This record gives sequence, structure tokens and C-alpha cells, in this order.
Amino acid sequence: MERLVIEGGRSLRGEVEINGAKNAAVAILPAAILASENKCLIDNIPDIEDVHCLERILKGLGCSVNKIDRNTLEIDATTIASVDACTEDVRRMRASYYFIGALLARFKEAKVDLPGGCPIGVRPIDQHIKGFEALGADVTIEHGAVRVKAENLKGANIFFDVVSVGATINVMIAATLAEGTTVLENVAKEPHVVDVANFLNSMGADVKGAGTDVIRIKGVDSLKGCNYSVIPDQIEAGTFMIAAVATEGDVLVKNVIPKHLESISAKLIEMGAKVEEGDDSVRVYVEGPLKGVNIKTAPYPGFPTDVQQPMSTLLSSVAGRSIITESIWESRHKHIDELKKMGANIKVEGRTAIIDGVKKLTGAITKATDLRAGAAMVIAGLIAEGKTEILSIEHIDRGYPHIEEKFKALGAQITRIETE
Repeated sequence: MERLVIEGGRSLRGEVEINGAKNAAVAILPAAILASENKCLIDNIPDIEDVHCLERILKGLGCSVNKIDRNTLEIDATTIASVDACTEDVRRMRASYYFIGALLARFKEAKVDLPGGCPIGVRPIDQHIKGFEALGADVTIEHGAVRVKAENLKGANIFFDVVSVGATINVMIAATLAEGTTVLENVAKEPHVVDVANFLNSMGADVKGAGTDVIRIKGVDSLKGCNYSVIPDQIEAGTFMIAAVATEGDVLVKNVIPKHLESISAKLIEMGAKVEEGDDSVRVYVEGPLKGVNIKTAPYPGFPTDVQQPMSTLLSSVAGRSIITESIWESRHKHIDELKKMGANIKVEGRTAIIDGVKKLTGAITKATDLRAGAAMVIAGLIAEGKTEILSIEHIDRGYPHIEEKFKALGAQITRIETE
């Protein structure tokens, strides 16, 4: 087992390079299965455990996966030998459900174990199933696995009952090789939805409208491999922006798309922080007092649910009262008990956290209850008085590449250690 040990009280200063987007990469890698000709060379992939997990799943299906460097993969799906993805790796991560759409599109059948992921609330795949069935697939769930099969996939008009990033991407992937035109309505608009659409189009798909309310997919006969670079990670960037403000530092966050960060920047500015946008960077720093703000998470372009937990750490140390309303996941306040160990004054009522800022947090032994909660606890350790130890950091490694190296480069005193 490993843990992170942090000595708090140091301002972060310097530059940090943001990696490729986790939420895009974990959909793009399964979508590479669609290439029945040539190889896919994908770069700017984050070096995280979720990606390593997907590599193992791809190899298990018969794909050839060649690691060019820690951020570049070459995937040859012409050697694929199975449509059965039922392994521990599939069960342990949420994004493994993208193999359903990819295998269904190319081979017209798939068997994929039901996915796992962070315990942040009920995350059904009913909208995915609705989409697959509308395209003409028979879907059953047997012995903990999803089975899909179709004689042919045919385009359809599909209106999602709720806005779902996963369902939007999964059905979009499945529709690329369906006969005719598929129209998806009430879709997610997140940057990684657009990135997956761009990847599919680079392979020869005909996807239009990603990033708007309606996506139209004209089915094609086949897709080919391509070279592609994943977009920067909006959530990793937001985490470092928040950490810079929390430590009253001055950080240049590089390799970002500033427009993707507007909802985060707006709240930091409202608090009293300074945010200066460049072409592909944002500088975040503090010159005066900060104040509490109210936040309600919402689908893009609203405030991201994945940044809510790190933001709660920042607000716990800012003067005044702040209210965070979590509108996406019902169990995304589990980290609050960990913050309370460090002296935070937070009351949770349902999906709402009422935060009264305290003058200081103090170091304690805590744990990462999920991926983004882990980032929240790292920020808490950076601003706390004394030593903080964070357990269960395997959650953090699922989404933040080499997190201690990046914070060390900014002046943090943070160490990863092996423990019994």
C-alpha cells in the first residue's frame, strides 16, 4: 500500500503542464476498436491507472497495443479476436462500458461485464441500453454482464431522458457504423464528447453537431486507423487552479483550452482570485483577501461536478459562508468527513454542503474516498498546518498522473511512501 505525506503551509509557485483529458482518453481507446484497417496512433494520453487498465482490456480482446512512450499508444485492432470483455479490469472501472458500443458497432455483438468506478452515487446504464435498442440491438443482462447483439444496426432518432455523457458517447460510437442516419437529442456537450466525435471523424466517421444539443451521425461502411492527439484535461487543470488559490500562490497552468475552464475561472474570480488567460494557458494567483461563494454543479458549460470536491476544500478555508449544491451525483460529499478531521466546519444536508470557512486546517490521517475526493484531500494537506497523510491513494492514481511530482515542482512538500 502507498500513501501521500504532505507538510502543509507552502505557497505553490511556478508552472505546471496539464496532461491529456482522462474522460476523453477512456472513451477514445475503446473506440479505436472500430478501425478495421490500419493502426491508431494516439498521443497526449494521460499516464494513469485507468488508461493502463484499458490497455490490458484491449490486449485481452486480441488488439496489439504498443506503448511508444508514457503518453503515446499505437493500437492495432485488426487483430481483435474476441467480443467477450469479462475481466476484473472491466468490472473495476466505469468507462469500460464504452467497449459495448465499440464492439457492437464493429462486430454486431458484445458481452461486457457491468462496470464499476468511484462510489459517488447510482450510475445506471439505462440510457445506453435505450440507445442500443433503438439502433436495433437486443440487450440482456445475465450473470452480471451486458449482452448486445444485432443482425444489423440501423439509424434512429433517439432522445435521451437525462443528459448523460456516457450514454451520449457510447451511442454515438455505436451509430458510426449503423445503416442510415442517427439523430441524438438532449445530449451532453462536454469537451470530451466533442473530442471523441473528432476522433471518430478522423477515422472516417460522419459525426456532426457534437458540443450542441443535437448530434447527427451518418453511418459509414468501415473506419480506418488514424493519428490523434487527446485534448487537455479540464479537470486536472481546474484542480491545479484551485490549489494555486488555496495556497495563495502564483501558478501558470499550461497546455489548456481556457474556454473549457470558464466556469471554474469565473468562480475563482468571484472569490477574489486573479485569473489571466493566454492562448493555451491560465495564470492563477492571489493578491488580496478571498471570500466565500455559492456553487451549483451542472452539465457543461456549467460548473463541473468533478471539480466540486477540490473546490469544497478551498472554500473551507475562506472567510464567510459558502454553499455547494451537487446536482449530478447524490453521494459526492463523502470526503466532507475527512475534511472535518482537519478542522473544517461543513454541514451536509442532502446534496447541499454548507461551508463556514475556518482560519486554518490542521494535518491529520485521512483517506481518498474516490478519485476527485483524493484531489480534495491533497489540496487540504497543502494548506493545513502540520503533516497530513492520505491513504487509499489508488483512487488518485486513476485520474491524476504523477500528482506528487507535479506539486513538488511547484514547491509543495509532498512524498509518496510505501506502508504496511
